[in-house]
Amino acid sequence: MTEVMNLNAEVRDGAGKGVARSLRRAGRIPAVIYGEKQDAISISLDYRELGKEYFRGGFFSRLCDLKIGSETVRVLPRDVQVNPVTDFPEHADFQRVGPNSQVRVAVPVHFVNEAASPGLKRGGVLAVVRHEIEIVCRAGGIPEALTVDLTGLMIGDSVHISSIALPDGVRPAISDRDFTVATITGVAVESEEGEEGAATDEEAAGAEDEEEAEESESEE
Repeated sequence: MTEVMNLNAEVRDGAGKGVARSLRRAGRIPAVIYGEKQDAISISLDYRELGKEYFRGGFFSRLCDLKIGSETVRVLPRDVQVNPVTDFPEHADFQRVGPNSQVRVAVPVHFVNEAASPGLKRGGVLAVVRHEIEIVCRAGGIPEALTVDLTGLMIGDSVHISSIALPDGVRPAISDRDFTVATITGVAVESEEGEEGAATDEEAAGAEDEEEAEESESEE
C-alpha cells in the first residue's frame, strides 16, 4: 500500500493575497484542510519541505500526516497551485480522511515482463494509452501502482482494465466500459524506396483503431 508522508504545519491567521505573499516571503506556503464534516483549517507549510515531497512524484496518491502542534491530521493532497514561472507550489489543498473514507485517486501503471512478450521480441512497440488509472478505494488501501503483466502478448494484443488484477476493495473510477490501458503495435520501418511504412499486421491496425475509439469516448 501507499506510503504515508509527514509534513509539519502551522495554523495561520487571516486570508487573502496580502497574507499569502507575507507567508511566501517568510519561506512558507499557505494551505487549507477540509472534509470529514469538520470546519476548514487554514495552515502554512515549510516551502522546502512541501516542495521536496511534491517533486518526488505521486504526490496526489500518497496519504500525508500533517503535524499541527500536538495534533496529527491524516489527509490526502487534493490540489496544488504552482507558480507559472518556477512551477513551485504556492498553495495546497488537503482533504481529511479516515481509514475507511472512500477516495478517488489516480495511481501509476507499471508494466512488467517485457522480455516475455513475443510481440515485443518481434520488434513490436508498447503503446501506453494510460500511464495512470483513476481508482476508487479506501483511503487506507491506496495501492502504490497497478501492475500490467506483458507475458505472452503478441503484436495486435491490447491490455484492458479487466485484465489487470486489482487489490481487494479497489475498483476503476470508469465503470461503464472495459477501457484500453496499452496495446502492442507494429514498428514503423523504412522501405527499399526510402519511404517509411508500417511493419504491422491487420491485428495491430485493429488494436490501434480500438485505442483511438476508446480515447474519443473518454474525451466526450
